[in-house]
Amino acid sequence: MDQDSHCTAERELLEAVSRITTFSTTSPSDKEENQPKAEISCHLRKENLEKGDLQDSNATISPHSSMTTKELQEYWRNEKSQCRQVKLLFEIPSTRIVEHHLSKYVMYKIIILQTGSFDSNKSVIERRYSDFEKLHRNLLEEFSEEMEDVTFPKKTLTGNFTEEIINERKLAFKDYLRLLYSMKCIRRSKKFIDFLTRPELQEAYGCLRGGQYTKALEILLEVIGLQERLTRGNPVSIVPTLCAIVVCHKDLENPASAFEYGEKALSRLHVHSSHRYYIPLLETMITLAYELGKDFLSLQEKLEEWKTKKDPVRVFTLKELAVREYVQ
Repeated sequence: MDQDSHCTAERELLEAVSRITTFSTTSPSDKEENQPKAEISCHLRKENLEKGDLQDSNATISPHSSMTTKELQEYWRNEKSQCRQVKLLFEIPSTRIVEHHLSKYVMYKIIILQTGSFDSNKSVIERRYSDFEKLHRNLLEEFSEEMEDVTFPKKTLTGNFTEEIINERKLAFKDYLRLLYSMKCIRRSKKFIDFLTRPELQEAYGCLRGGQYTKALEILLEVIGLQERLTRGNPVSIVPTLCAIVVCHKDLENPASAFEYGEKALSRLHVHSSHRYYIPLLETMITLAYELGKDFLSLQEKLEEWKTKKDPVRVFTLKELAVREYVQ
């Protein structure tokens, strides 16, 4: 490619990037407002720009930019991916009837998929009618206005275990979850997220406290992916789960995996040094880095810096914090 052609290609890419950036910072149309409000990561980018990043963004796409054609192409791809809709789909493909000595109930298998993802990204949970009923009651307390037109399948005096009733409820609960998720205030609420993750987390932490680290780790790794998708706007909220995974890997003598998840947790706490997990995690990461032959001096510096700024207080170890989670 000669120099003129090369410049032309760069200029075309710059113009395209400018169009994408302009699109990502404009307000949604009326048509988009009327659609279910899926998570759109480019809206988050818009908020960041409004807080003062606009100047940096404009500098990045300046015609005088020193970016190469390859770098511009990569930038373009990133911009497009940031503006891609991110939402979850709920399916209830099957049920099972559970019978105990004094009770009988139906468990609904819920598959949660991210749009555009493969089966490896799905989450599978089970909930019974009373779990849905409790969720509905809790949401009505906090979101009475938003829940005004949301219907909930009623219990019947007889026939709750017939195939016809079970199939009707499968469809009703699927529509119910889809409708709840379409409302931003509800899908980001702790009550909705707890409904989808808390039972599994309670089981995992119970295993952790009992020293069943392999079982605890298996459950935590299943839950963490769903938590990440549900809490995109609040990444700090999954720090306890990430740290529990660190504890399990460490006690199972998998220091490399423990360090990997510790780095993920630290990245979410880099501006939250007052978080209760920050110092215990930092101390654990120093130990792991030393064991793995990695750079631990930078971590040590962060720890010393924190100590000079804060009054000395008793700090629990990472494991002590983890075993205190979800204690009923």
